[in-house]
Amino acid sequence: MASGDDVRGNVKKYYGSRLESSGDLQTSATGCSLSSVRVPKPVIDALSLVHPEVNKRFFGCGLPFPAKLEGCRVLDLGSGSGRDCYAFSKLVGENGHVTGLDMTEELVNASRQYIDYHQKKFGYEKPNVTFVHGYMEKLSDAGIQSDSMDVLLSNCVICLCPDKRAVLQQAYNVLKEGGEMYFSDMYASAVIPDHMKQDEVLWGEGMSGSLFWQDLISLAHSVGFSTPRLFSASHIVVYNSELKAKAGDISYASGTYRLFKLPKTTVMSRALVTYKGTVPSFPDQLDFDSTHCFKKDVAVEVDGEMAVILQSSRFFPDFEIQTLDKPESSSESTSQYCHLNPFVLADKRGSSVTQCSKTRKCSDT
Repeated sequence: MASGDDVRGNVKKYYGSRLESSGDLQTSATGCSLSSVRVPKPVIDALSLVHPEVNKRFFGCGLPFPAKLEGCRVLDLGSGSGRDCYAFSKLVGENGHVTGLDMTEELVNASRQYIDYHQKKFGYEKPNVTFVHGYMEKLSDAGIQSDSMDVLLSNCVICLCPDKRAVLQQAYNVLKEGGEMYFSDMYASAVIPDHMKQDEVLWGEGMSGSLFWQDLISLAHSVGFSTPRLFSASHIVVYNSELKAKAGDISYASGTYRLFKLPKTTVMSRALVTYKGTVPSFPDQLDFDSTHCFKKDVAVEVDGEMAVILQSSRFFPDFEIQTLDKPESSSESTSQYCHLNPFVLADKRGSSVTQCSKTRKCSDT
């Protein structure tokens, strides 16, 4: 199997010089960004203001734009052309700050060329975006301090990294307590066999490095994160027949998940939570993930982990939380997590109940 340095070198070459635009990719990954979620108007407006040349070299596979970013310190892992960073810089406002990190120097340098353009476009007195060259597995080496970020975002780059545990551990370290990692990535329907990890193009397309979706859950837990919360998903189509043949029976999906850095000492108790309707752009209903829709003034019972997420994160002012005296189940069977399968959610996309129903059935997995 190719070494980590070899993989990084090949991926840097693939995105730094081989790909001129998103149209050069061999899968539909970049085409599924807007198809599976309701996009708030401020996000659409922010994306529309990004310079066309920055948009041209966008290679993401999702739309990792969580609610309530105003005033946040945001880190974008694998910022690429800077498209998401510049949109984030509009959403965090002049008092927030966005740092984009990428291992490809050509893309970092290209991104920096448009800092002044977007500062003037947004009417800011000074820029609120910084681009740095570095690796997701070594954030401290790039000058990113521990416990310094409110939100980490990533768009289809973790699948390009050979050491995903290191990425998640570093992400956990730089987040503040209560902070969130909200990211889109490619996922595989099965564990990727070693022979596929020798192919440079498969790596560049994210196909060799895609996690089997269930492995994300164990990885997140191993570094201290909360259980992943699946927000949206789309199927990914492999256009190139040669690459499709190499993948065999393995299929791919784009999944957007959110992870939280919870307090280390906390008691998990079920709770009744009531959304106040105070998150900007969501006055009537806040879709938190694919299994939790919080409607204004409607009390909903949630498990202990979700209660802690709401209590410790930036969403705390937006909820009334009443702790219930109910013990939590400690079972961690596969069926407990079947609702986190991006392939099942992608199949259900378009259903009016997709965002509000939770399946415990694993017959489709």
